[in-house]
Amino acid sequence: MSQWLPIEQIARSVNSGELKAQDLVKQSLKSISDNKDFDAIISTLEDNALKRASEIDKSVATGKTAGRLAGVPFIAKDNFLVFGADTTAASNILRGFQAPYQATAINKLEAEGAICVAKANLDAFAHGTSTENSDFMTTKNPHDKARVPGGSSGGSAAAVVLDMAPFALGTDTGGSIRQPASFSGCVGYKPTYGLVSRSGVVAMASSTDVIGPLARTVEDAAIVLDVMSGKDPLDGTTIEKQDGYVNASGDLKGLKVGVIKEYMKEGLSDGVRQVIEEAVSKLKAGGAEISEVSLPSIDMALAVYYIICPAEVSSNLARYDGQRFGYSDPEATTLEASYKLSRGHGFGKEAKRRIMIGTYVLSSGYYDAYYKKAQIVRTKLINEFETALKNVDFLIGPVAPTTAFKIGENISDPLKMYLCDIMTVAANMIGNPAISIPAGLSENLPVGLQVMAGKSKDKELLGVSKQIEEILA
Repeated sequence: MSQWLPIEQIARSVNSGELKAQDLVKQSLKSISDNKDFDAIISTLEDNALKRASEIDKSVATGKTAGRLAGVPFIAKDNFLVFGADTTAASNILRGFQAPYQATAINKLEAEGAICVAKANLDAFAHGTSTENSDFMTTKNPHDKARVPGGSSGGSAAAVVLDMAPFALGTDTGGSIRQPASFSGCVGYKPTYGLVSRSGVVAMASSTDVIGPLARTVEDAAIVLDVMSGKDPLDGTTIEKQDGYVNASGDLKGLKVGVIKEYMKEGLSDGVRQVIEEAVSKLKAGGAEISEVSLPSIDMALAVYYIICPAEVSSNLARYDGQRFGYSDPEATTLEASYKLSRGHGFGKEAKRRIMIGTYVLSSGYYDAYYKKAQIVRTKLINEFETALKNVDFLIGPVAPTTAFKIGENISDPLKMYLCDIMTVAANMIGNPAISIPAGLSENLPVGLQVMAGKSKDKELLGVSKQIEEILA
């Protein structure tokens, strides 16, 4: 049982004076300290957080309301620009970097009274599925310290499950919110592409990066999304939000739900298959009309992702050159040496691997053979999903083919690690919303059910996800 009340209840109690924001921040910081051996947190914002909490308590004492998230502590993945601590993206090349401004998502949350208490660990620059690629530490799974929490938002997922805060922020470029939510046992929501501003968030792959919440319940995730979402003049890719994410409701009776055939075939572990099949049976018993849906090109989604994503990574990481900000190697005596040594020592293995792959697929003579073809298949995927979602209301399947694997098990095999994304990358390639909802346990490890909806159908997805959550609880 969580030590935290639902987010809406916390805010209401702070606004009424029943709870003090300072006490909530202290409770969060104590939980972070008590669970430090899980290595989920890179840095805390204790002074800033307590100061903000004090201001909220004083404001409430004068009869004012402090917002929809009044006094609610939260944790941001360390690729969000936040005042009060370094923003490192868990990479040595950004060690010591102080944010000159804050991410739009952080500003929106703070405007409603939320308090950022810490920065969570991640795979460096969000490159990974296990949080083992962090240059600082490896986060441990809350259910088994010998296992990974998932990635790249592994620190955020572990923090929520360990009760460090009522919610955390993550980024999802190829599954990096949903997969750690599944491995660690919380709700992870990936919104429609552009629904939440990316301004002030360290870029990985700009055409698939999405900002979203990790929380204990769908309702908590919906409140956070409602506050963060909407158009932002600082991000030209942002879109208008729908009204009523928080009060969204859905009825399973008569709802057409398609089980993705390609996700349930060979390669899925027996334990995960059993949990997902039981979840599907519960949805059917709840009145949903279940059918099997085939998406023939989905098997190519991972290959497409690992061409397009590294291409964008190589472009986005070009700015870290040792000249303007970040790590600059003191041994360099010439400009060329500064570039080589700063990037050579500052970037980890996975960042270098993705830079090399991305530069290769964009190079003259290979652009048409790889990158252009990948974009053609991406369009084919978009069309297949659109067709499928004309016949069913939602698509479901597993989040990952296995439960959390052991620390070190896949670290020396990049291809095996990349395969962990096989069931999540498609939603990023097409820009549709998707969620991971805890569906049960396999050998005492969490398994998430993935639910996908049509583009900009976030309200509908959240509504039906609340129903699914109740049925699977």
